[in-house]
Amino acid sequence: MSTDLPPIALPVTAVTCLEDRAHIERTAVLDLEAGVQRLRLGPVGALAVDRTLHAELTSDHPAAVLDVRIVRDWTPRGPGRPAEEDSALRHREHALEEERLAVEQRRDRLRTRLDVLGRLAGDLLREIGEGAGFGESEGPRWGRELDRVDAERDTYGEELRAAEARLTALGAELADIRRARELSEEEPAELVAHVELTVEAAAAGPVRLRLSHLTPCALWRPAYRAVLDGDSLTLETDAVVWQRTGEDWSDVRLTLSTARSALATEPPRLVEDRLTLKDRTAAERRTIDVELREEEISTLGPAPVVGLPGVDDGGEARVLHSPAPVSVPGDGRAHRVPLSSFTTAARSEYACSPELSPLVTQVVRFDNLSGHALLAGPVDLVRGSGFTGRGTLDFAAPGAAVELAFGSRDDHRVVRYAEESRDTTGLAQRTVVTRTVRLHLSRFSPPGEQGDRLIALRERIPVSEVSAVEVRLRKEACSPAPDTVDDEGIVHWDVALPPGGRRTVTLVYELTATSKVAGL
Repeated sequence: MSTDLPPIALPVTAVTCLEDRAHIERTAVLDLEAGVQRLRLGPVGALAVDRTLHAELTSDHPAAVLDVRIVRDWTPRGPGRPAEEDSALRHREHALEEERLAVEQRRDRLRTRLDVLGRLAGDLLREIGEGAGFGESEGPRWGRELDRVDAERDTYGEELRAAEARLTALGAELADIRRARELSEEEPAELVAHVELTVEAAAAGPVRLRLSHLTPCALWRPAYRAVLDGDSLTLETDAVVWQRTGEDWSDVRLTLSTARSALATEPPRLVEDRLTLKDRTAAERRTIDVELREEEISTLGPAPVVGLPGVDDGGEARVLHSPAPVSVPGDGRAHRVPLSSFTTAARSEYACSPELSPLVTQVVRFDNLSGHALLAGPVDLVRGSGFTGRGTLDFAAPGAAVELAFGSRDDHRVVRYAEESRDTTGLAQRTVVTRTVRLHLSRFSPPGEQGDRLIALRERIPVSEVSAVEVRLRKEACSPAPDTVDDEGIVHWDVALPPGGRRTVTLVYELTATSKVAGL
């Protein structure tokens, strides 16, 4: 096909942004003639994946696509003066480069002249030495020649120092201009791609073309903004989109998907797992080895990764739509796209786990009324006077309860003290370990503040997995008695603190082990 044919514009009209790539859709209306013809469409992004290119025609009369392909042209920008439509920074850069070239040439000429004058001074001194050796006496002439050479060397030396200083200043100014141009301007793409389309139409007339393909260098992640106002919370859901596909997306229908098209669809291969039994030795029958270990209570989910995390969609592909057409420049920077917003009633709780942190954190609970799943992502927290920090929102299904931490309270303080005593009792020589945990809570309130504040206090006790070790909570020694104790060993109190109030909470529990137990 001749490249002299004028290309037909093929703009981007819809984009489905995936976790690490994008599906681009383009539409155009073509005025075809009867018969077979070839068209040149574009330009399009040079990063388009050729094997995913698909084109289809829609018209009132029969029309078919015979061939579609992407043709790329290498058109580097040649050297020369900038064009009139170029920016002032580029014109200034070109002027400085020309001036630097002229100064460098003058510097080289000055260095050559100074080298010639140096050799001339050496020849003159040798002539004076030889003349004095032969008895010649031409002092006035020798003095005039030496003065003239020294004067020229001083003059050209000063001009050389000025040229070198100007070159240094030009280099610094050029570096600043190039840095500013890199930040403010985009270099034109040297690799330009067009679509070659061969079609066959039964009759002349307009035909609607829909062309789609995949392209890399595009991704998105969810982000949120939570505004707490008394007993109500407003949650705004945004999509942060990055793309450097080589072209801008202007007024496109944007769809966000968590589908992972790059992952293989084959199930994992099953391997054999053999279990064997063996008899215990006499030493193993006499003793029971136990150890204390930390267990994190959590639900199943994706493993944490270093760097930009993936999209947590709860194991099911989710699709979100932008309510209005959006524009995303192809500059590789982050652009926020609003998706949804809702306001709902919120329930606040002040929680503290002194073993992990001495801070009292405000935890807000609300229902997901957005109409779609809330994917895991960062959330900007706004409360009272303004921005208070940034937290993390976990995955939540539509209508599910959501917990969001709004940071710690500076007017609360918790101090934790723990002590342990060990004793041996009974004929069976049972080991009893008694642990006492004291928690001191304080509330610092400004003058005029009223009303109690309920603090959800949580501590933990060990949970035994063997019958030889028993864990008993001594409720009679606890002050006050715990409100609840769950199966995971989490002890819970609801402590009411008045303004300026102080409370002490005591937790006592025992670990009892038989004489066969070793490791405690």
